[in-house]
Amino acid sequence: MPDFLLLMHNDTKADESPKLWELYLQSLRTIGAFVGGSAVGGGTTIRRFDIAAPLTTHVTGFIRITAKDLDEAKRLAEGNPVLEAGGTIEIRELIPD
Repeated sequence: MPDFLLLMHNDTKADESPKLWELYLQSLRTIGAFVGGSAVGGGTTIRRFDIAAPLTTHVTGFIRITAKDLDEAKRLAEGNPVLEAGGTIEIRELIPD
């Protein structure tokens, strides 16, 4: 089964409680879909030639999941505290080597 990234954006003003995150991540673990994830901190952009594009700040974290297809990945995003608070989740399929 392919892996997908759920990229959480910072476009919600709601405070997602740690308890909501704990419940959501446990639900993914229970069905064997959770692979990993983390909050995303500051950083920089680099480019060998010319000026690099500015660092985007709208992605605040990611969760890596396993799903049979994009539709299942969308279903697994249900219950994510960012989504439930009205925020955006970007779903990207990881391409195997």
